[in-house]
Amino acid sequence: MSDIQSFRQAVESFISARGWTPTRFGRIVAGDPLFVFDLREGREPRSETRTRILKAMAELGDTDTQAPLRVGVAGLGNVGATLVRILQKDSAELTRKLGRQLEVVAVAARSRSRDRGIDISGLEWFDDPVALAKWDGIDLFVELIGGEDGPAFASVKAALEIGRPVVTANKALLAKHGVTLAHLAEESGAQLGFEAAVAGGIPVIKTLREGLGTARIAKVFGIMNGTCNYILTRMGNEGISFADCLKDAQALGYAEADPTFDVEGFDTAHKLSILSTLCFGYEIAPEKIRVEGVSSITQHDIQVAAELGYKIKLLGIAERTESGIEQRVHPTFVPKGSAIAGVDGVMNAIALETDHVHELLLAGPGAGGPPTASSVLSDILDIARGTRVPPLGVPSAELLPYREAPHRAHEGGFYIRLSAKDVPGALAAIATRMGEKSISIDSVIQRSDLSAKAIAPDGSPARTVVMITQQTLESSVREALAQIADDGFIVGEPQLIRIEKL
Repeated sequence: MSDIQSFRQAVESFISARGWTPTRFGRIVAGDPLFVFDLREGREPRSETRTRILKAMAELGDTDTQAPLRVGVAGLGNVGATLVRILQKDSAELTRKLGRQLEVVAVAARSRSRDRGIDISGLEWFDDPVALAKWDGIDLFVELIGGEDGPAFASVKAALEIGRPVVTANKALLAKHGVTLAHLAEESGAQLGFEAAVAGGIPVIKTLREGLGTARIAKVFGIMNGTCNYILTRMGNEGISFADCLKDAQALGYAEADPTFDVEGFDTAHKLSILSTLCFGYEIAPEKIRVEGVSSITQHDIQVAAELGYKIKLLGIAERTESGIEQRVHPTFVPKGSAIAGVDGVMNAIALETDHVHELLLAGPGAGGPPTASSVLSDILDIARGTRVPPLGVPSAELLPYREAPHRAHEGGFYIRLSAKDVPGALAAIATRMGEKSISIDSVIQRSDLSAKAIAPDGSPARTVVMITQQTLESSVREALAQIADDGFIVGEPQLIRIEKL
């Protein structure tokens, strides 16, 4: 066997024994990512090059084989159990890709006896997640408990304080304590990953922290809650009520027994506050978001939206303005031809408007065990590779104090649905109040097929009236509606939905 043949065999044996890729060998040992590919195609390196590489291979010996990354998982619900299953089932493939074994060695949960479809018999069990977070037997702590305080916050804080890297999917925790936790991570040198906290399997956090370079983001918006999107999609496609759609969502596991957090917009608000900080460099401020849910949406709203060329989506929207940051969560009329309108069912989508790439749309499954566990695993792999970025995009000390933008005229106008008394002068009085607030009405829809059954306290029948306004201030619309209610010409609460120009 010639020297070059012997060299080629030594290289291939080295790669095979360690499960390395040719690119990795080229980068680490040869100093050229294409070295092995060129070698396989017949390139014959000079003798001094072969000598240098053989020496490097000998010096590496077994020292390049890193100890396994020992992972502790707190919370064995759908996401936690799925993550453990993936790490156990795909262990060999993950080791091949990473060059280092990932090993779940310990878990914490409320019930030891519950059947989760995974084998935890060989794992260390902790009743207290804080004790797991501090245990010397793990190298990385994964928090999948949930909740903004309690054991979730205590365990993550405990891990970061001792310099232990953390991965979490907990958007409520980050919305409330994100700046504090980022500061702890930076002080102790620990990494903090939370890709799974926003939009499930969509890599939006990684995109914002690492993928856009110096692009300046002007606006972020999107569908961030699969439960609401599922309900609104079925209402539009099948003509059924909100209540019936919600029952189905609960039966399918898309909605909780108490769906308030989802359907009233709070889940979206938490996610939006995290995205807003990453996009604009301001402190997280979920309490500054104007939040409205979808529980008041009826088939009348769905029907009129369709006739006007729109769909209704629950959007989270954050925008940079000259006077501060505007954040809002609410049902929205979006044009049927827009990309966001085509995102249906339990899917999520995040749109970014930047100066370099203009509009970027990221869409995919926003919840569920496999998509969310996949995002958790992505963070674990980054940490194992040594990837280091500030948790919130910039050092926490450089985050700006949150500055809320004042109310502005809404460019797309508003959809207003109300039950007006069917008496002479009612519609004229309503139009007069709108005019007094300088609100221009683009169209008025009053049809028998849209009429909801309503009776005023004085016994007067009521009819459904729909108005579409031109660009105007939301505060002006709400003031006008309050005066109309005081005049006694409407029954119940008016429905107000923004129309977005996307």
